[in-house]
Parts: sequence; C-alpha cells; structure tokens
Amino acid sequence: MKLKILKASFHRNGVGGAGFYAIIFKDVGEKKTMVASLFDENCYCAVYDIEQLQKHNIEFGNGNSWRGDHYETELRPLLEKFLKKGSNRLGPFAFPQKVEEDDTKTKTQH
Repeated sequence: MKLKILKASFHRNGVGGAGFYAIIFKDVGEKKTMVASLFDENCYCAVYDIEQLQKHNIEFGNGNSWRGDHYETELRPLLEKFLKKGSNRLGPFAFPQKVEEDDTKTKTQH
C-alpha cells in the first residue's frame, strides 16, 4: 500500500471524549482520496472514500467500507513524519494551526 497524507488535524472531540486525528490522504494504489479518523489507541482507525461520502454512501460492504486496521499500520508512521512540520496538539487539547500550502502546488515567483 502506498499512502500520502495531504492534511492532518487533531480534534479534541468535545470536553471528555477521546481525541483523534482527522487525516485526508491519497491511496495511490486504489487511486482514491480518503479520510481517516485515527485515535491514539491501536486498532481505532476508521477510513472512508471521500468521493463515496460526497454521494452520501456510508454503507458497509457497498463501496465505502475499508479495512481501517490495514490503513492504520501505514498511517501512524506517516502521521509522525507529517506532524514534524508542526503539530496542533498539546496533550489532550487541540488548537488551530496555520495550514501550509501543499508542496506540489505551483508557487508564484516574485
């Protein structure tokens, strides 16, 4: 599996809920843009195809059910590398962070 994280953000999940990372990533092999909710605890990863979500498809076994456990093993180390650019998490809390433009976008020259 070949994945590339496009964006990641930590969410506090209310006052007492378990925080998680919302991750938008490309699955290069499947040629899909996906979204994952990745919690700190192992085996807590949910993955959806964004195109199917736009069609309101959230059905299990009908085009938008993915093995979160398979994605989790590659997403966790990629997330660590991605967040070295700056994290928006401090303990159990989340705070807004300026989102940098994707490296692949053309930059205007001065």
